[in-house]
Amino acid sequence: MKRNPAGSESVLRHLRRRIDALDIRLLRLLTQRAALALRVGRIKRREGWRLVDPIREREILQRMARAAQGPLTPQAVRAVYRTILAQIRRLEQQLHAAQSKRPG
Repeated sequence: MKRNPAGSESVLRHLRRRIDALDIRLLRLLTQRAALALRVGRIKRREGWRLVDPIREREILQRMARAAQGPLTPQAVRAVYRTILAQIRRLEQQLHAAQSKRPG
């Protein structure tokens, strides 16, 4: 079988450009998700409700694991979402701490 390194490099560049574009789309969607979660957090804080809802988080992890259709396994999807949820919680805590330090 004859190899075509130039053709492979061209395909590789094309695939990487597609991955780069998807990364930007993913980041935009994650930013939108974080903004909505922060709005939810503000409502919860205003109403005096608990910020972390373990039942809701478990439901999210289960729903997303069920939606996994490969090549990512349900376990991999849960790991990704655990990270997303943890980072949003961290962001909420940082914002709450910053707001608590403001005068007035």
